[in-house]
Amino acid sequence: MDAVSAQRMLRLVGLGVRSRGVVVGVEQVRTAVKKGKVALAIVAQDGSENSLAKVVPLLEARRVEIVRAPSAAELGRAVGREQTVAVGVTDSQLARGIRESLESPAALDQRR
Repeated sequence: MDAVSAQRMLRLVGLGVRSRGVVVGVEQVRTAVKKGKVALAIVAQDGSENSLAKVVPLLEARRVEIVRAPSAAELGRAVGREQTVAVGVTDSQLARGIRESLESPAALDQRR
C-alpha cells in the first residue's frame, strides 16, 4: 500500500468514526464480528502479538476481509485515539469506498 492510498483510507476511517460506521478496538471489533456486522477490518501491522491473536483468527474464520494499516499510531490518530490495533467497518458503503481507495489509481481512472 502506498502512502497516498494509506492516507486516503485513514481519512475514510475518520469519516466512519464521525458517522458511527466503524467500531474501534480489539474487543469491540470481536463483538461486532461475532454479530456479523463487520464488512471490512483494518488491522495495524505493528500491533502486539497478543492483540492480533485475539482478532485476526476470528476475522479469518468469519471470512472478513482484512486490510493492513501502516501503524497502530496512525490508525489511532484517524479514530481520535493515541493508538489502536483494530477497526471494524460496519457500514457496507464505507467498506466499499475503502476498498476502492486501495485500488491502483489506474483502476480508479477507468471507472470515471
